[in-house]
Amino acid sequence: MVRRMSLLVVFSVLLAPGMSQVHGQALRGSEASVMRAYVGAEDHDFTFLQTSEQIERFVEAGYLVRVRSRRDFVLHDVSFPYGRPAVKLFIERLGAQYRRACGEELVVTSLTRPLSKQPRNASIFSVHPTGMAVDFRTSLNSVCRHWLESTLLYLEGAGVLEATRERQPSHYHVAVFPELYVKYVEGQLASARSGDRVTASRYMVRAGDSLWAIARIHGTTVPKLKAANDIRGSRIYAGQLLTVPMVQ
Repeated sequence: MVRRMSLLVVFSVLLAPGMSQVHGQALRGSEASVMRAYVGAEDHDFTFLQTSEQIERFVEAGYLVRVRSRRDFVLHDVSFPYGRPAVKLFIERLGAQYRRACGEELVVTSLTRPLSKQPRNASIFSVHPTGMAVDFRTSLNSVCRHWLESTLLYLEGAGVLEATRERQPSHYHVAVFPELYVKYVEGQLASARSGDRVTASRYMVRAGDSLWAIARIHGTTVPKLKAANDIRGSRIYAGQLLTVPMVQ
């Protein structure tokens, strides 16, 4: 209890007035982002697994589930291919959307890691030992990178995850908040069942983009793209964040 109270004090300092506005603007990461994920793990009452044997016991108990490579995503050199059920759901949905958007597989490079197997440069507040984190390889394709970053920023803004683009080595680190993410997906599915089969993602416009190119990449149409963003002409600008309707 004392440890948790001290961590919450640190957390409140990191989220002092003026700092929270930075959250969600870029995948640069911060101590506050790390602490949001850590406190999220504690709020879920997740165990920080110490050893490989503990991971095996959690798999047997159903707290962790195996994640296997599929058509839309592949696991590369993942020592412990397990995660919380919501993390598996997140990877499957994101992988399908990613492949549709840019035509390549999403590459998963890490899932659950016990404390005994954490790399030396890992934060002491890393949530990989809880099974709620996943790392993705940084694509060499700029279109794929841009799509993934825009989508992660959108989901981060929805409050269902924390995402960071790490540089050494280059990858995307994502901490999924299971309960919030599952509720988000349920809302998406409920909208589809009600007859509106169009859901949306977010895309940040780059220099040289056009409405036609963005619509083609995301499997939608220019009229739908313009309607979703209240665009009357055809002018868009670099840095503009667009809502992109997509048929699921």
